[in-house]
Amino acid sequence: MPEALEKESLVANSASVDDALTEALADVTALVRQYRLLSGFAESLADTLDNPSQSPVVQGVLARLRETLEELHPADVAHILEALPLDERMFVWDLVKADRDGDILMEASDSVRESLIASMDAPELMAAAATLDTDELADLAPDLPSEVVEAVKRTLDPEEREQLRQAMSYEEDMVGALMDFEMIEVRSDVTLAVVMRYLRRFEELPANTDKVFVVDRDDKLLGVLPTNVILVTHEDALVKDVMVEPNIVFEPTDQADAAAAAFERYDLVSAPVVDAKGVLVGRVTVAEVLDFVRESAEEDMRQQAGLRDEEDIFASVWKSVQNRWQWLGLNLITAFVASRATDLFQGSIAKLAVLAVLQTIVAGIGGNSGNQTLTMIARAIALGQIGTEHFRRLVKKEMSVAIINGLIFGGVIGVVIGLMESNLALGLVLMLAMTLNLMLATIMGVVIPMWRYRQGKDPAAGSSVLLTAVTDTGGFFIFLGLATIILLRSNT
Repeated sequence: MPEALEKESLVANSASVDDALTEALADVTALVRQYRLLSGFAESLADTLDNPSQSPVVQGVLARLRETLEELHPADVAHILEALPLDERMFVWDLVKADRDGDILMEASDSVRESLIASMDAPELMAAAATLDTDELADLAPDLPSEVVEAVKRTLDPEEREQLRQAMSYEEDMVGALMDFEMIEVRSDVTLAVVMRYLRRFEELPANTDKVFVVDRDDKLLGVLPTNVILVTHEDALVKDVMVEPNIVFEPTDQADAAAAAFERYDLVSAPVVDAKGVLVGRVTVAEVLDFVRESAEEDMRQQAGLRDEEDIFASVWKSVQNRWQWLGLNLITAFVASRATDLFQGSIAKLAVLAVLQTIVAGIGGNSGNQTLTMIARAIALGQIGTEHFRRLVKKEMSVAIINGLIFGGVIGVVIGLMESNLALGLVLMLAMTLNLMLATIMGVVIPMWRYRQGKDPAAGSSVLLTAVTDTGGFFIFLGLATIILLRSNT
């Protein structure tokens, strides 16, 4: 019962956060438009006002807008900027205090961040970068002009410069790109009383600190000391006597998706990252992992829809066209091929017009079934659950599922259509065509993501477009071909 109440509370809190953010967006939008309306009205009275822009009413609205933005978390400000048209976005961005620019840039989506950075000059960008930690700066650096990055590097001390170099040397899908350097290290030969005094020297502990890391004089990882152990164990105990082995240790070159799976499997909050010699070089936290999982999920959704990059909803028409044309062009080609398959059977359709209607049922059910298989296989590949060695077993299993579904659902719709059209042979053709197209869709649902994975590409990227092309063309050809052979030629 308490667990159920806790779940209800979490749902309620989540809903209240969403409501608050929606309300904040509405308030900012209303204030922006109110300011523009009033400032425009004041300008129209320029002949009677000494300084229209300094009108008390106009300045009052502007002050309320600044106050509203100041009260919001950087992530909420970033969300609001993403939801505003470009002109209003730039107006609000100019009102944000400079000391929060860096945090807001880190929270904004890549496409919106690009528009914000483009509006800033070099001194503003350097000031924003100066407020960020080394790992955050490494995330932002690819979007900054090279001269700004070099200027920021010169302001760092040697240790921070080396950390930045390390962080920027890893690919986005590696653990090294996720790790941060804000970690607490202690020696194994000190007491917990010493550790407590050391922790009290911090103004605040780094976020997601559920453990401190125990290292030797060469910074090699010896173990971890959970914070709950520090709190409940007698202060005279030595660290080496109460430290534990870490649940898991990563290396910077490990795959980020494998790290995300480990965090989920072992309920981790943080985990150490060591180099090949066992030296502690950083840590990965659940916050970074959650960001990675969210970004990966969003990218998969875009790829499945045929979008090349993340798109600013208020981007220019030309940018949106560039982002979408690739897979739309391929879809146009495949649609043309499917139409040619139909064209081969114009004579059959002319003799039995109902075929034109029924062919869409066969193609549609094949596409839906194939997408189910494709989604399942792509997800399993992403989680590391399957590889190319499982290909034959998966095809065999999915084929069996397709045959059963085809006979059941194809049989039902076949009987219904056969009775409606007073043509049981037509119902038989529909059942056979649906079963065969489901089998084709299932095979392609396994083959396409496996093939892309073997080529070193994202299994989900554009797979649904390719699958739809095959199931449409195959469905039309199979159904109309069977109808021509069984129904029409048998009657001649």
